[in-house]
Amino acid sequence: MPNDVPPLDEIDQAILEALAGNARISLKELAQQVGLSSPSAAERLRRLEERGVIKAFTIDLDPAAVGYPLQAIVRVRPLPGQLHVVERLIQEIPEIVECDKVTGEDCFIARLVIRSMAELDGLLDRVAERAETNTAMIKASPVKRRLPPLSRKG
Repeated sequence: MPNDVPPLDEIDQAILEALAGNARISLKELAQQVGLSSPSAAERLRRLEERGVIKAFTIDLDPAAVGYPLQAIVRVRPLPGQLHVVERLIQEIPEIVECDKVTGEDCFIARLVIRSMAELDGLLDRVAERAETNTAMIKASPVKRRLPPLSRKG
């Protein structure tokens, strides 16, 4: 088994799929959906959390509904010697809602929520002295964040 990760059985997979659809599902309803008693479902849930399979229960917020109608992806390439400074700057910008440190020519790929193009310029100006950026405006998201395939079959 790669990385010594214990496999998820069909019940664990069903629990994760149910929670991905509604993280606020009641324990009773979750147990019914996966065919377990409430205490058994609670134990399975506890074990998934302990194993680090479930890291958090969260919400899926629509940025436009809270005043951020525009989103952008920004590729960031720090200037020589500026990697840690740029990483700290990225962490300090609350409009950057997601960021990955990546391989390749760029070091970071960040997702921003913004109210206007002028706001985007102001945010990019904060890192401009320490990094090169390349920005793409998001038109649509045909694949929203979703679970990876849980079954190892096939």
